[in-house]
Amino acid sequence: MITSKIYGKDMTIKVIYNNLAYDKELTCSWGMSCVIKGLDKTILFDTGGDGNILLSNMKKMRIHPKEIDIVVLSHIHGDHTGGLWKFLEENPEVTVYIPSSFPEKFKNRIKDLGACFVEVGKPIEIFPSVYSTGELGTWIKEQALILNIEEGLIIITGCSHPGIVAIAEKAIHILNEKIYLITGGFHLGGATEVEINAIIQDLKAIGVQKIAPSHCTGKRAIECFKDAWDNNFIEAGCGAEIEFLLLGARQ
Repeated sequence: MITSKIYGKDMTIKVIYNNLAYDKELTCSWGMSCVIKGLDKTILFDTGGDGNILLSNMKKMRIHPKEIDIVVLSHIHGDHTGGLWKFLEENPEVTVYIPSSFPEKFKNRIKDLGACFVEVGKPIEIFPSVYSTGELGTWIKEQALILNIEEGLIIITGCSHPGIVAIAEKAIHILNEKIYLITGGFHLGGATEVEINAIIQDLKAIGVQKIAPSHCTGKRAIECFKDAWDNNFIEAGCGAEIEFLLLGARQ
């Protein structure tokens, strides 16, 4: 795969749907969604579980549905896909990237609402410098989003059902770059402290510089990540905005 990297952009990841609170003006609910702004195209990653909450939070964060160009869905669970239908009623002029394993009924409903979709099996470049890991896992199949910026890779996950370390290693394998930030759900709510610490050591060993867990990561796991990354830990609850100022000259 020929790869590209993002230079000279002011980019922001805006968390618009999450069960963890950050901005008290927004409504929290179980699920995950964020908007990536500042690139050549604006991305909605996952849609949370309730379309009304999704659209309300977008409005409060001054994001209009019509701004979105691309929707990427991590996996089939309703707390990541349930808000899609209300969103498509507001803006069907998008392309929805879904794992190939999604059921035909889901794909047909996207078409019925006037949107296009792309089935993702293997890793792909969605547009320059923005990639999907491709469909990972066996029982619950999931894709993660990768942004290739100057500082390294940003990985955005839904629930990390295939394992957060496996996702990180896949991203490195695809792009041969170090990892700058991982954010999203890590699915460690039921993990023991021994398991959590082993994952932390694995992520440290592969050089993950910053971490911003939320959603299904679990309270104790988030505390452990915060202790391990210290000043490089980033809050990523509902309403958080993670900003990047990329000043390098475009190659």
